Amino acid sequence: MPIWPETLPQSPLSDGMIETPADVLVRTNMDTGPAKFRPRTSAGVGRLALSYIMSRAEVETLSDFFNDDLLWGALSFSFPHPRLEEPVDCRFKQPPRYAPINGEFFRVSMELEVMP
Repeated sequence: MPIWPETLPQSPLSDGMIETPADVLVRTNMDTGPAKFRPRTSAGVGRLALSYIMSRAEVETLSDFFNDDLLWGALSFSFPHPRLEEPVDCRFKQPPRYAPINGEFFRVSMELEVMP
């Protein structure tokens, strides 16, 4: 399994991180009284929305990792989870987005699925 490159930032910006745990519940509305919930599955996919400031060289490394190592995002990879501080299996939900800050640095946004 590919591993998040050590030459890329290991911690995201705190203002750009949103973690959404897996939602595995099914809600059933009742004719009267409160709705009932039950698990749909025993394992679900969580989400991580992350932002980084990366140099032009780091953006190239990320682009190569995404395109070559992950086959344009088709494969999962080991990623250092910023809250758990341990590796988790992730995959890209969509390609990373790059917004220029100046000629040398970019704000990189990405959304990952955290695999069960």
